[in-house]
Amino acid sequence: MAKIICIDDDKDILDTCEVVLTGLGHAVVTANNGKEGFDKASKQKPDLIVLDVMMDNTTEGFHTAQKFRRSEALKYVPILMLTSVNETSPQKFSDKDGEFLPVDAFMEKPIKPKEFILKVKELLALRKDQVNVEGRKG
Repeated sequence: MAKIICIDDDKDILDTCEVVLTGLGHAVVTANNGKEGFDKASKQKPDLIVLDVMMDNTTEGFHTAQKFRRSEALKYVPILMLTSVNETSPQKFSDKDGEFLPVDAFMEKPIKPKEFILKVKELLALRKDQVNVEGRKG
């Protein structure tokens, strides 16, 4: 199956992602922040990146997504961005924000396993030319 990296500073979210995804037969790599996630992804070459917005700072996920898109080796790996920002901020994120941010989908925390599984399957099925590499839908 696929190799998926989950990057989040919340151990409970990492554990949930790992349980759900390994239950589907995927290999899962976890990281606690953007730097660790980028380093591990550079070595592991994942098929999908699951990335939190707020980690060491409130925008670390956005900066890490940009870093992935600047990497020739990781540029075309789909990114699912997890966020609890919608609960704590008047700023709302949805898949329409892919027009501005180089990610392929957004999902609210806490993760709902059935929705998470469907979104993961959808993103793993993307062709290289369908990945949102420039902050616009292709």
